Amino acid sequence: MIICAGWKRGKAPERRRDEMAEPGTHNQDSISALDQGDATTAVERWTPRMRHSWKGTQLMKNIILLTFGVVLSLFALPSALGAARASSESGWVPLFNGKDLSGWKNNGEERWVVEDGAILGESTHNKYGYLTTEKTYRDFNLRLRFKGEKGGNSGVFVHARISGLDPTHGPDIEGMQVEVDPNVGNHTGGLYESGGRGWVIQPTAEGERALKPLGQWNDLEISVRGNHVVTHLNGVQTVDYTDSAPKFTEGVIALQVHTGGGVRVRWKDIYVQEVRP
Repeated sequence: MIICAGWKRGKAPERRRDEMAEPGTHNQDSISALDQGDATTAVERWTPRMRHSWKGTQLMKNIILLTFGVVLSLFALPSALGAARASSESGWVPLFNGKDLSGWKNNGEERWVVEDGAILGESTHNKYGYLTTEKTYRDFNLRLRFKGEKGGNSGVFVHARISGLDPTHGPDIEGMQVEVDPNVGNHTGGLYESGGRGWVIQPTAEGERALKPLGQWNDLEISVRGNHVVTHLNGVQTVDYTDSAPKFTEGVIALQVHTGGGVRVRWKDIYVQEVRP
């Protein structure tokens, strides 16, 4: 038998160290490159088997992240659908979509715009200004949030109608107003009949104190059943009034900018729930 020089019986030829590297391990050059922060160089020096293993690991991570995202979405979807369904079933309908003044009409020359998801009513000509719903309402519940940014007076009208336009002070309105004034003690939540008797009832002492300071959001709830009106301010009942001589029992809902200037008030989260007889 002829034995070639350099070949020892029973001993296999030596393999290159990088070819013998196990998947997921680095050769010395790769380790040095990683120590120096050169991840690209390290990967380039890996064997094909090492690179294949690394790519497989990255793919698995991506799949896990994608699956996790899908699962979270599936958990969130029923909650969102449930909230929308509950709102629909309870009859609450948004009067303001948070984007524009669809469903509303501007009466007068004062400024009504949408900013940061809220309706801003502001004095510009120092006259009356009203933003009225296009639809009329009879028996309903109304809830909204308001924030006075200046000291001027405002209000929310129910069972109202625009009755004319005066060149001196702007549009005229008739109906029941729920007072909104950013100053404590100015009867926010009380009832004032415009185009008629004036004040018909003012808030209780506790109701007068329920108003939050200027620049903070307040929650206002109004319940109207024919001639019966109940208001709550920040969870406190302010009036409970049955009108013996109501002027109207149906009309638009309106937001007011009072004459005299100095009014800057924001409105948002406006919802109505109509109540059928």
